[in-house]
Amino acid sequence: MVNGDPSGDLRQRLIERAGTEGFVAVGIASAETDPVRAARLQSWLADGHHGSMEWMVERAKERASVKGLWPAARSVIALGMSYAPETDPLALEGHPDRGRISVYAQGRDYHDTVKKALKRLARWLVGEVPGAEVKVFVDTAPVMEKPLGQVAGIGWQGKHTNLVSRVHGSWLFLGALYTTIELASDGAHPDTCGSCDACQRACPTDAFPEPYRLDARRCISYLTIEHSGPIPHEFRKAIGNRIYGCDDCLAVCPWNKFADAAASNRAFLPRAELAAPRLPELLALDDTGFRALFSGSPIKRIGRNRFVRNCLIAAGNSGDEALSGQVEALCSDPDPVVAEAARWALGELRAGP
Repeated sequence: MVNGDPSGDLRQRLIERAGTEGFVAVGIASAETDPVRAARLQSWLADGHHGSMEWMVERAKERASVKGLWPAARSVIALGMSYAPETDPLALEGHPDRGRISVYAQGRDYHDTVKKALKRLARWLVGEVPGAEVKVFVDTAPVMEKPLGQVAGIGWQGKHTNLVSRVHGSWLFLGALYTTIELASDGAHPDTCGSCDACQRACPTDAFPEPYRLDARRCISYLTIEHSGPIPHEFRKAIGNRIYGCDDCLAVCPWNKFADAAASNRAFLPRAELAAPRLPELLALDDTGFRALFSGSPIKRIGRNRFVRNCLIAAGNSGDEALSGQVEALCSDPDPVVAEAARWALGELRAGP
């Protein structure tokens, strides 16, 4: 263990330094085990709400507590980087000829941007406190960034299970620094959802069995990104023209009215070709074209087949018979999941309105 700075000066310098690295929210929490958080995780997994994300089960013990992952940790520094959009995230809802891509995926891959900033901040912190050890995490390790963010005071986990900030809304990429430095905690942020249930009512697939609980198996983000097989028929019409993720529960949150797009990291500005992509162009993608279009994008990780599967669902929902030729050609795609989605889409288009 390394003692922190009792005067609080280190904390203030940490906040200032984090700001220079692009973080708009910073909070500190103790690394001690939170049994409530651990119990909620176990209950969620026991109910099967993680779907096919088996890594959630395999590393549940490490995920349940900070010390379960790194016993030497004494403090957690929770950080948020804004990606607040400049335009209405639901603007393409009435444009079935376009594919809707979640706001967070329209710009540069946040994993790279946030992790590089975290590493720079970690190097600075080690320089300020000789002998300190620091580990950085952003989304790819068994770390519960959202509940840790609440314990550290940068926001609270809303009824849609995402972290909500009074200042930045839900448009935050989260990262964490685990450290051996003993730092004073900021205290947990109170829940300020009140009686509002806008996020639950907005969900197209009823993915919230109750407030503060998400059933990933019904979530469009899970279905279009994490799920590799055929999308269950019961959800296909509700998916509409969403081809990668879904922003509906975030977009309707009243706290997002206060999110300032000017605070957003410029790296996350939408690429023109991803802001409102046309379905005919997306359906024509082969593996080479897919990799070229999504180079440097988080979308690249799901691969061409899963992405085209999503676009075929959108095509089937479009009502645009002009897409029939492209869709029919994909009925013989080598990937059986793509071919099945194409047959479904072709049936929908031929059935008419």
